[in-house]
Amino acid sequence: MKVRTGFIYHQDYLKHNTGERHPENSRRLVHLLEHLRDTEIWKELELIKPHNPSPKWIKLVHSSDYIKSIEEACKNGVEMLDADTIISSDSYNVALLAVGGVLAGVDAVIKKRVENVFCAVRPPGHHAEHERAMGFCIFNNVAVATRYVQKKHDLKKVLIVDWDAHHGNGTQNAFYQDPSVYYFSVHQFPHYPGTGREDEIGEKEGTGFTLNMPMAAGSGDVEYLEAFENILYPAAKQFSPDFVLISAGFDGHKDDPLSNLNLTAEGYKNLTQIIMDLSKECCQGKVVSVLEGGYNLKVFSESVEAHLTALTGME
Repeated sequence: MKVRTGFIYHQDYLKHNTGERHPENSRRLVHLLEHLRDTEIWKELELIKPHNPSPKWIKLVHSSDYIKSIEEACKNGVEMLDADTIISSDSYNVALLAVGGVLAGVDAVIKKRVENVFCAVRPPGHHAEHERAMGFCIFNNVAVATRYVQKKHDLKKVLIVDWDAHHGNGTQNAFYQDPSVYYFSVHQFPHYPGTGREDEIGEKEGTGFTLNMPMAAGSGDVEYLEAFENILYPAAKQFSPDFVLISAGFDGHKDDPLSNLNLTAEGYKNLTQIIMDLSKECCQGKVVSVLEGGYNLKVFSESVEAHLTALTGME
């Protein structure tokens, strides 16, 4: 059955200039939009504009000093926050707008304008720490959205499913002691950033609310499907979330240059369907999916299309 799916995008996301040779560049979204506009799915999507978020939401995840340091770095012409994270004069405002896109997606789902949302935002976010940019990420879009769901909309329990090829260290650390957020990550290991071992399960009150599924190089659709069906689904069902956020990286595709995994577009569709089934069982299908990685333009776009096919219920 088809459902209403929102699509977050803004042309200003292209202004975060990382250079032509950087994997996370504006061509990712340009190519994605060109691809989707030629599909049947495009006319089914409800386009939703991001808004500029209040700094108070970002401060629930990042320190005031860190936020200010990013603003100053962009004003002063700094070009690198670390060896991987390139910025330009517009990057601070674009990173704010990326957060604002995800928050607009949350609002649209809560207000029942749409049933679920895909956020085609950049820069990505799941490596960003409390006071540190990392791995192409400036602000942690999904982490901020999690607190927004809880504080703005008074939904207590949030499930984060992170299937990017790289472990979301920033997201894990944001909620490592918090039993109200269940963080599930499936990722290549060992691989950047070096975190995400099976024994990282949370601490203090948050013990047992972090679930890492490290995957060996060469793992693909079969291994991922097994992990989602046999491990994630029962664990998440027991947690019974009020809202689901997906850190949707598509760099685990077999043709992506930044991992050694073997997922396919069809595999991403099947993973999405499992999350949709879970969300309908637990929280009336409240899902916001947020773009993270994916660097082979062709298969990245095909994988997002497959993801949207499951979100919209189109076959």
